[in-house]
Amino acid sequence: MKFIKKILGKMIRLLYRIVYRFIPCDDHTILFISFHGRGYTDNPKALHQYISDHKEYASYRCIYAIKHHKEKNLTIPNAKIIEYFSIPYFFYLARSISNCKLPKYVLKKDNQVYLQTWHGTPFKKLAHDIEVPEGTTFYRSGMSVEEMRATYDNDVSKYNYMISPSAFTTEVFQTSFRINKERLIETGYPRNDILSNYTKEDVETIKNRMHLPHDKKILLYAPTWRDNSFNMKGYTFKLEVNFKKWQEVLGDEYIVVFKPHYLIVNDFNLDEVKDFVYYVDPQEDIADLYLIADALVTDYSSVFFDYAILKRPIYFYMYDLENYRDELRGFYLDIYKDLPGEVITDGNTLLQKIHTHDFDYDRLTGFNERFNNHEDGQASKRVIDILLGEQHGA
Repeated sequence: MKFIKKILGKMIRLLYRIVYRFIPCDDHTILFISFHGRGYTDNPKALHQYISDHKEYASYRCIYAIKHHKEKNLTIPNAKIIEYFSIPYFFYLARSISNCKLPKYVLKKDNQVYLQTWHGTPFKKLAHDIEVPEGTTFYRSGMSVEEMRATYDNDVSKYNYMISPSAFTTEVFQTSFRINKERLIETGYPRNDILSNYTKEDVETIKNRMHLPHDKKILLYAPTWRDNSFNMKGYTFKLEVNFKKWQEVLGDEYIVVFKPHYLIVNDFNLDEVKDFVYYVDPQEDIADLYLIADALVTDYSSVFFDYAILKRPIYFYMYDLENYRDELRGFYLDIYKDLPGEVITDGNTLLQKIHTHDFDYDRLTGFNERFNNHEDGQASKRVIDILLGEQHGA
């Protein structure tokens, strides 16, 4: 079956390369893709919702490509859902392109627009900025450093615009992706608009949907993957926290919502702390979790950039810092000076600081002034004004 799917995939890609140029562009059709079809999430979701909520864009046809959407029983108001990597998917690729890094086989006409929204402020080094020993290969693909960088170069060559959330990110993207500044639109991230515009009712709705208690504070634990830990299904993550100990120290005040990075594929046995730790599937969008969390614990994930907008405590639990920093990835920031919270490598120290509410809010304020100065709840408007404003006004 896998062999047949592989052959069919090659045939579809070949057919697409032959006919795509004969399919006319429709400048009122937008194809949205979030994380290679994983779902209705992130910046593409926010931009679609903005378009849907404003009558002046009612003439635009929105298409969302999602893997296994029928099994997921998804419905998206004001959007046609198509299967990712299906014949309709390739048809719409030949008409209009928008968001996430696309495979090399995707072609773009001169009169198509490809908006790359990206998915976070860079903390770990990216693409051309990654420094690794000679001979290093990446993940299951077995790509060399040069091959990995070439995939980014190919994709970047197709961008009309790429979203940047800050002046810091604008500088990083120019070196990491080798993109010229003129194509970078420094607007803030659309997905973060809700962090400025949410209501108390939004928080209550999310807690009810997730069946979370309302009489406890919520501690969000959101670690990222490690580049050197994977199997044939994807990245794996060894849980190095003792949730039983967390419950003993924090259980009277908190519950924990545990959300691994979406690339992490392994399962976790949390039976003994099931009334204290609430596991969230890695494929779920993390945006709602920000709103309900009273504090965040993370490691090297860039989630803290977004969460900082809420002006709530952030604790950096980097138990494997030496190995991660020196052997796996470098950082763009000085973690001891630039982060909005203290670096903690000891589990007992982490629990003590959370338990005693030991957090420096002044440090968080300075961080937001530097990295989140565009996050005012209006990023979606700025992006759509640039992307569609001129055409819409014509």
